[in-house]
Amino acid sequence: MDDDLLVSRGRSVPHAQPATGYLTIDLGALVRNHQRLSAMLAPSRAAAVVKADAYGLGAEPVAKALYENGCRHFFVAQFVEALRLRPALARDAQIFVLNGLQPGDEEACAEGGIIPVLNSLEQWRQWLATARALRRRLPAVLQFDTGMSRLGFPPEERPALAEALRTAGNVEILFVMSHLASADEPEYEQNGEQLAEMARIADEFAGFDISFANSGGIFLGKPYHGVLARPGIALYGGAPAAGMPNPMQPVVSLDVAVVQVRTVPVGAKVGYGGAHVAQADMRIATIAAGYADGLPRNLSGRGAVYYQGIRLPIVGRVSMDSIMIDVTALPEGALALGSLVEILGPHQTLEDVARDAGTISYEILTRLGHRYHRRYR
Repeated sequence: MDDDLLVSRGRSVPHAQPATGYLTIDLGALVRNHQRLSAMLAPSRAAAVVKADAYGLGAEPVAKALYENGCRHFFVAQFVEALRLRPALARDAQIFVLNGLQPGDEEACAEGGIIPVLNSLEQWRQWLATARALRRRLPAVLQFDTGMSRLGFPPEERPALAEALRTAGNVEILFVMSHLASADEPEYEQNGEQLAEMARIADEFAGFDISFANSGGIFLGKPYHGVLARPGIALYGGAPAAGMPNPMQPVVSLDVAVVQVRTVPVGAKVGYGGAHVAQADMRIATIAAGYADGLPRNLSGRGAVYYQGIRLPIVGRVSMDSIMIDVTALPEGALALGSLVEILGPHQTLEDVARDAGTISYEILTRLGHRYHRRYR
């Protein structure tokens, strides 16, 4: 934590900071994660997926930190994200739009030096027409569906695309790519099926470089790497594979302030709908974050926070702006107005919170709200 904030769990936060939640993003850990993945991939390269505002952590500071440490390839999902990020990076940084372009965005994309990932013949034709109208050679990436049925040229469109490429001098194909659907489950047979399909595509479209691996795909081994991998969750400290030790450094910590501490008697109802009934006299603390701040309602009665290493269960329903926790296990007076409890940190990972909420770490990370005071280390 930053010393100027005095954000250590158990202290009150100075009133100069107008927030009751403190989200710390460790850019040093982010860079070290990228360096580790790059070392695993060498001589291939590691891009950075910074879609959804860098998984909620801030696309501009994240991309700048990675650029300063050698990353030159950045992937977003939507064209508007690319437009927002483009001024923050030098012109030698390549920004790719995974979803491709909506009709009418092509000329702005070309003028902005942004590279579309083309997913269909329709997107291909629109980009080719733009290149011809501008009398320029425009770069693009071709994405193929290898079995996920989400984005990319389906098998039936490949012959027509191959024929079109023979006469498309106005479009420069930088590489071809696909996306792994089950890379976080290393033993799942779909990984091998997609790898075999990617090999067939490489034969059909010979001469083009390949980008294939996402975070989990990097750990599947060199056959999946291609020349450029596209890590996302692993950069931000999330586990790249389920059920295995997480090799990545944590990037995010989250501490939330206590609003009130009180004792409730046996039989007292706690929270909306009286979802929890006190089985004995108990001490309850209310903290200043809820589902509007990205802490899912499914944590009700299942999740927990930590204070000085002690697990404090969530009781009652998670509210929009507040959560009640059982602090009976702490000495009386340990928590007071302004004390900070740990949501994410050394005692509770993204995966822990996701498990308790019945979801995945991606959803927890991308939902963290903007009412938290954000500090970049």
